Amino acid sequence: MNAQRAIPEAESDITTRFTVPGMRCAGCIGKIERELPKVAGIASARVNFSAKRVAITHSESLDETDLTQALHAIGFEAQPVADNPLAEDSADRKLLMRALGVSGFGMMNIMLLSVSVWSGAEGATRELFHWLSAMIGIPVIAYAGRPFFASAWMALKHRRTNMDVPISIGVILATALSLYETIEGGGHAYFESAVMLLFFLLAGRALDAAMRTRTRAGIGALLGRMGKSASVIGPDGTTRRVAADALEPGMLVLVAAGEALAADGEVVEGTSQIDNAMLTGESAPEAAGVGSLVHAGAINLGAALRIRLTRTAEDTAIAEIARLMDEAGQSRSHYVRIADRASRIYAPVVHTLAALAFVGWMIAGAGWHQSLVIAIAVLIITCPCAMGLAVPTAQVVAAGALLKRGLLVKDGSALERLAEVDIALFDKTGTLTLGEPRPDLGGLDAEAKRVALGLAQASRHPLSQGLAAALRAEGVKAAPIESLSEASGQGIAGMWNGQAVALTRPEHDNAQLATQLMIGEEVHLLTFHDPLRGDAAEALGVLRASGIEASIISGDRQAPVSAVAGILGIAATAAASPQDKLSTLEALRAAGHRPLMVGDGLNDGPALAAAHASIAPGTASDASQQAADAVFIGAQLMPVALAVKVARQTMAIVRQNFVLAIGYNALAVPLALFGYVTPLIAAIAMSMSSLIVVANSLRLAGSAK
Repeated sequence: MNAQRAIPEAESDITTRFTVPGMRCAGCIGKIERELPKVAGIASARVNFSAKRVAITHSESLDETDLTQALHAIGFEAQPVADNPLAEDSADRKLLMRALGVSGFGMMNIMLLSVSVWSGAEGATRELFHWLSAMIGIPVIAYAGRPFFASAWMALKHRRTNMDVPISIGVILATALSLYETIEGGGHAYFESAVMLLFFLLAGRALDAAMRTRTRAGIGALLGRMGKSASVIGPDGTTRRVAADALEPGMLVLVAAGEALAADGEVVEGTSQIDNAMLTGESAPEAAGVGSLVHAGAINLGAALRIRLTRTAEDTAIAEIARLMDEAGQSRSHYVRIADRASRIYAPVVHTLAALAFVGWMIAGAGWHQSLVIAIAVLIITCPCAMGLAVPTAQVVAAGALLKRGLLVKDGSALERLAEVDIALFDKTGTLTLGEPRPDLGGLDAEAKRVALGLAQASRHPLSQGLAAALRAEGVKAAPIESLSEASGQGIAGMWNGQAVALTRPEHDNAQLATQLMIGEEVHLLTFHDPLRGDAAEALGVLRASGIEASIISGDRQAPVSAVAGILGIAATAAASPQDKLSTLEALRAAGHRPLMVGDGLNDGPALAAAHASIAPGTASDASQQAADAVFIGAQLMPVALAVKVARQTMAIVRQNFVLAIGYNALAVPLALFGYVTPLIAAIAMSMSSLIVVANSLRLAGSAK
């Protein structure tokens, strides 16, 4: 590629996505986003660090091979994302999990052998234990250290550094010194230090990989809601099934009753009702007739429709929502894992201190052996166990306390974000409300209820199903209805005791959810309401007391949204699309806020991913649950308020843990540097610091009250 060749800006209109597993830190992000645009034909490069992806906007003159070579030239191996642009290869996570398991196994066994040596084993017994430690440790380090060694080698080969370079140097140096001591019959070997360091670093990266896999699973669940194929109508009127990815705009398709749409389009023939709950989060179906726009993933509840496709495959509305979720996750990239941050500081500082201790004692005349023992004592006593436990132990205890109160925290770092939120946005249906349309049955006598159940139980309409559930809960027995027939968009009708009976749309539409029961000439209007969660007002009050103002942002109509907002005394925005919700959150973040999003519908997925922190109810769509940081279970909203309270307490404990860990090192490191600490005492001190941090974290066990 000619670096001097100019490419017109208008030509740079293609975006290709690559998986770049070698990105480890903020320096990698900066290098990619800074260096790639210098290549002729590349307009921009945007890194999604949480997904280990880079989206490159480039001209048509460059293909995937050119872009892969450009990434390789700056030190990153990359692969184009598969045909499904939201798929992700799990090989990297599997490698991390295997390495974590191997390092954990090796660490426990080597520590057992080391305890025997530190307890006074001498002579042949001590040498045997050292050799056993070497036989376990060296293969474990060689296998478990591969993610770090490979990344460090790639960086050095391209004359750059990353956080894996000092880690790799430290591990290799500690292993080499331990092997030398073992061969020479020395008193101490420290394979456990190298293995332990690898274990904690791998644990941090495995958690990060698990988070990315969860995000990918949410997007996969979202795309899985689309119809897998469609019946395409040919010029001669015959139909054939065509896979969703082979559909093209302009095709005419037949969508049968109960079928999920496989692409976006416009209705050209037929009248029906569409269940758009997966896109809007609202339970009430929408009428669809000639000229109506319908979207992939929606379900046709009534009569067959003929639809002219307008957008297919990756261009559909549901695929766009998936992309918004994927890209919105990038906003969290500045939350680098605690383990990575600690390791970047630990690797250079600790090994520099150990080297200075060795050199200093050599200059002082202590001899190389004594100097080496002191240096290794420094290495052990500064092992980041307490620092590594400062965050995860607090998070685990807090998550357990919240789980007892009905809230599942899916990612430890979510507590950090929840502690920082200063404003909350709630969806309405299924979030502030229960999402279950319930009828007012006060105007019906016993016979009318039996007829209503006989009709409602034969219909798939959401209001009919809600009516049937309410009647069954009262113990009503269905009347035998004959000659049942259902007309899409109109209702269901039949005969009972020689009379015509029906459940139909009201003659006059109004702002309420309603259906009309007809028994002969007798007409009953049945209105429905979606009840608020019983403690919604109380939960919002707790949030308000914590300095967090709440508001509603919903895809539902203005009237029901305003009604709920009036009851709760909060501001509200109605008829909001997924992009509207996302734009609102981005505006809040641009203004310096850290918003909490609480929602359940598929249309809330991008907003849940883009918010500073997010929570979904247990009844939410799969994609929304996957995108959220936490899920609350049951009919109560209070777990949302408790999540913020406990998260703030957790971060206070985390800060205390850091103070304890840093205080330990401030006291222990000078003692080790001046030769007052043996390796055995260093190991005990290291363990005690970890126990203190764990004990402090256990105070969170009763915090969710």
